[in-house]
Amino acid sequence: MVLLVAVLAGALLGILRAKIHKMPYQAVQIQHIWLVLAAYIPQFFIFFLPATRSAIPDQWVSILFVLSQVLLLIFIWINRKIPGGWLMGVGLGLNFLAIVLNGGMMPLTPENAQHLLPAGSTVTLTLGERAGVSKDILLEKSATRLWFLGDVFLLPEWFNFPMAFSPGDVLLSLGAFWLFWELGNPRYQTNEVPA
Repeated sequence: MVLLVAVLAGALLGILRAKIHKMPYQAVQIQHIWLVLAAYIPQFFIFFLPATRSAIPDQWVSILFVLSQVLLLIFIWINRKIPGGWLMGVGLGLNFLAIVLNGGMMPLTPENAQHLLPAGSTVTLTLGERAGVSKDILLEKSATRLWFLGDVFLLPEWFNFPMAFSPGDVLLSLGAFWLFWELGNPRYQTNEVPA
């Protein structure tokens, strides 16, 4: 959600920036985009598709999640020269570190988990286990390696969309915003991006 908002805001403001300068919104030369699709496919099955997300054992969820993160890191390394690429890489790297050091899932504190549950929910969350069918594992700060890299931030209540996100998500989103904003820059030329 945070990443989607950053992409949309960056694109809208980048297009506006291009229009102000009376120039076309630039395209970016992204290499090996298939790696993003390859990284998304396992996440689709383990987190989003109702028929499979509760059927796949948590051990396999962890393995597939880590592998998908590796594919994203490879993709961003290949494309590190694009505007915001290094910032997206740092964000992905921080998320990867938090995930790998905590058993292949993103750590989430019980306090933040409580904020994500709807009022009157009867869902029972157990410490040390996956939080429902999400990418998160429920851990106390004291039991979490590098807890401050986990899903420590919450969207404000007025968003009316409960969501936790990590510092890595923030950096990844800022990098994505930067990319789409920069495509409206009259000085940005796609032929300057190294092949």
